[in-house]
Amino acid sequence: MFMHFFVIINSFLYSSIIVVCSSNDATTTTTTRTIAITKPRRLVIKLIHRDSIHSPYYNPGATTLDRARWATESSLARFAYLKARIESGLNTTNDVRGVVIPIDTGVELLLNFSIGEPPVPQLAIMDTGSTLTWVQCLPCTKCFNQLHPIFDPSKSSTYVDIPCNSATCNHLKFHSQIQFRCDSFSRCGYRQQYVDNSTTAGNVAFEKLTFMTSDEGTTSFPSILFGCGHSNKILAGELSGVMGLGYDDISLPSRLSSKFSYCIGNIDDPYYNHNRLIIGDGAYIEGYSTPIAVRYGLYHLSVEGISVGEKRLDINVDLFGKDGVVIDSGTTDTLLTRIGFEPLKAEVQSLIGGLLTEEVDSKNPGYLCYRGVVDEDLKGFPVVTFHFAGGADLMLDIDNMFRKTDTNMFCMAMVESGLPNQMSILGIVAQQNYNIGYDLNNMKLYFQRIDCELLVD
Repeated sequence: MFMHFFVIINSFLYSSIIVVCSSNDATTTTTTRTIAITKPRRLVIKLIHRDSIHSPYYNPGATTLDRARWATESSLARFAYLKARIESGLNTTNDVRGVVIPIDTGVELLLNFSIGEPPVPQLAIMDTGSTLTWVQCLPCTKCFNQLHPIFDPSKSSTYVDIPCNSATCNHLKFHSQIQFRCDSFSRCGYRQQYVDNSTTAGNVAFEKLTFMTSDEGTTSFPSILFGCGHSNKILAGELSGVMGLGYDDISLPSRLSSKFSYCIGNIDDPYYNHNRLIIGDGAYIEGYSTPIAVRYGLYHLSVEGISVGEKRLDINVDLFGKDGVVIDSGTTDTLLTRIGFEPLKAEVQSLIGGLLTEEVDSKNPGYLCYRGVVDEDLKGFPVVTFHFAGGADLMLDIDNMFRKTDTNMFCMAMVESGLPNQMSILGIVAQQNYNIGYDLNNMKLYFQRIDCELLVD
């Protein structure tokens, strides 16, 4: 083989004018009032990986192969969704351009929060590829089953509809990545259709959100804009909706803070309990930095090269992808354009080919797989480094590059995305054991390699 969340709140206040109206009937009385919203200095929230013992998706009987096949299918479906979203974003009349993910193809990282007063528990996806935070709401014309009770706005003392003729709704119609329109009650409504014909529709409103923190405590924020979904045709498992961390006027970062970070540890360990999302100026914004570009609410990073050990691969980065690499919290594996993937695959084959037997997995077409055990057979395998603009390096060891797919088989956790110049996605496997910091004031993203357990709450 190779030779080898006690939450710290130090806040400031700002005032905003919001529109208040009745939420229970079609008659709308419009007034205005000023709400003081507390922005968090440091809000620390536990993140739950799909395969964690703390996840409702956890299946103790699932095999390594079962989880690997789900990860592959999920990654490819997620890529198809994001690609369709970008392509349809060029056509402003197409509903599919919206920002909400097909639930069953983007479940990676989950978080708990509550909505309303009294608070109703919710379980949502943390998604950097979505901008609208939404949950299912009563009354339902069509709702899917979920773990917690469906939110009933009529029973909440803090719920406030947004009228269709309000300045807020008009702003959303013209400045958001999601489409908004009037509903039958003259409220500001939304409807989203996905590439698989799943849909979610409802109205947008203001409501109090209460977050469960890393020390089992809670902290609340009033008047947060969210989507109240009354008609949802989606296979959703146990989830309530989506927590959107994408870049847009309606996303949670724009409402609470321009800074957030998340740290993801070993996703193969179901007992790992130190994954964290931090929102606020106290988020961990440390390490190497690279500029962020935003396209259709997605975070894009400019790739300047890939190295394997000391060898810089011969890649024309101008052809790596029109907008670089999308960094995404809802995709498991990394998907690269052909121009980026083929040289990397060839180098891996040259290093491993003489030592291990290459396998073909009919259920994972396009993946480079070998017969063997990663930890034993790849000792001393060189670090693979993604070089980003600004001098930021993302260094990937064997845990970031490969994943076990069967008892005695492993595959690269990277695959070709399709035709040249389409799009590339940096998935969660590559982001393991890194704290990823987003500074949206300065439009920079930070990589810091660290054991999430060492981050102090």
